[in-house]
Amino acid sequence: MTLLENRADAPPAGTPYDRLTVVKAKNPGRWVATAVVAVLLAMVANSLITNPRWEWGVVWAYLGEVSIVEGVWMTIKLTLITAVLGFALGTVLALMRLSRSPLLRAVSWGYTWVFRSVPLILQLLLWYNLAYLYQSLDIGIPFGPSFASVETLSLIDKFGAAILGLGLHQAAYSAEIVRAGILSVDQGQHEAAASLGIPRRRQSTKIVLPQAMRTIVPTAVNEIIGLFKGTSIVYVLALGELFYTVSVIYGRTQRVLPMLVVAAIWYVVLTTVVTVIQYYVERYYAKGAVRTLPPTPLQRLRGNLTAGLSRVRSTSDRDPVTR
Repeated sequence: MTLLENRADAPPAGTPYDRLTVVKAKNPGRWVATAVVAVLLAMVANSLITNPRWEWGVVWAYLGEVSIVEGVWMTIKLTLITAVLGFALGTVLALMRLSRSPLLRAVSWGYTWVFRSVPLILQLLLWYNLAYLYQSLDIGIPFGPSFASVETLSLIDKFGAAILGLGLHQAAYSAEIVRAGILSVDQGQHEAAASLGIPRRRQSTKIVLPQAMRTIVPTAVNEIIGLFKGTSIVYVLALGELFYTVSVIYGRTQRVLPMLVVAAIWYVVLTTVVTVIQYYVERYYAKGAVRTLPPTPLQRLRGNLTAGLSRVRSTSDRDPVTR
């Protein structure tokens, strides 16, 4: 007795359905595309392996070199600090833009307009030369006497100018990301929370923000990845981040291409780490939006292994007649 005969909805014996043959759908386009892509990948891999001008020996020799690692650490520090500064200030600017105060809205709009209009390299150079405009920074009563004074040149060095330039520039873009996330939350959520008498601060932190994060996180991570790569622009300040360190080394050794490959590998590693973190953050904020959370890579691997073992066992235990 076959499996088909055991089913309650199986057609009675002798009908034409018994003699139908199941034919798998043919997808010639998919197979052709797969073959073309496989050939192209093989050509790329062959070129990377067989072309001696890539100088992989030089790449592996410098990949973990002390100055390179220090440059990577400087890149990470710049990215983390400017990301925190940018998104903290950007959140404030977004709330100001959504405020009912015309002055707050105008200031927020003006800040975003100015910092998105001026090129980042120009902002970095302006902050680095701030001491030319203001020789000292005074702390005191506005339009009144000052209590303390600090020399600008001693306060804003190369690292400080890079932090200010990158952070304030990033805040303009972060403000629009946060504002878009808040506006993506359905207005009914605000009205329902208000009708329940929930305080506005609790509405924002417990109802609006968790839902807005589903929209904010993907775009915010893109900005952070852009920051990792954008830190290379601070080479104009001669700050020892990854790209500047690599450029100094290849200027001394004349090994331009291998050193650029070293920088590329480190940028890929940093971006991969951020992408993995993004997956888990998105999974966390998806709790209230989906019934079943997407599996983690480890869970997916375990599921594939279990399914494969189940198929092998079912094939080996299948009755010869049924085969």
